[in-house]
Amino acid sequence: MSRIGRSPIAVPKGVEIKIGADNHITVKGPKGTLERTVSSNMKINLDGEVLTVTRPNDEKENRSLHGLTRSLIANMVEGVTTGFKKELEINGVGYRAAKQGTQLVMNLGYSHQVFVDEIPGITIDVPDATHIVINGIDKQAVGQFAAEVREKRPPEPYLGKGIKYAAEVIRRKEGKTGTK
Repeated sequence: MSRIGRSPIAVPKGVEIKIGADNHITVKGPKGTLERTVSSNMKINLDGEVLTVTRPNDEKENRSLHGLTRSLIANMVEGVTTGFKKELEINGVGYRAAKQGTQLVMNLGYSHQVFVDEIPGITIDVPDATHIVINGIDKQAVGQFAAEVREKRPPEPYLGKGIKYAAEVIRRKEGKTGTK
């Protein structure tokens, strides 16, 4: 049995969960509302303040969907209560970021500035010129948006210049060595 799928989800105060037809789940909390349709094979039970996900049998597809369904619902509950954030760092001489209105403006060593617009459900904070914080309630959307910002100038292995995640470690390569 799936260890992740078996564990119950605690529903905090102020979070309202509705399970509709065909396993359409709506989670409403203090930070917003998230909706998702999960596999109709899974059985989702809400008993008071505990939500459990069970599977009908031990077929391979149902075993793989069991933990996934539970994780998706748990991420929805966490998103509407605390939210998610990704932190990015900019390394490089002259590389910097600033926020103008709802746009992120970055100087990344190109001959032009790079502009990235906020999307609905995502907010961008720039605490200083070399750090970017991306916040939102949908874990997948926050991660995807952070990946798109990082893609504008991924870190390179020789000098480490570029945009990287705060916890990311860049494997550095040794440069050329002269043969004399």
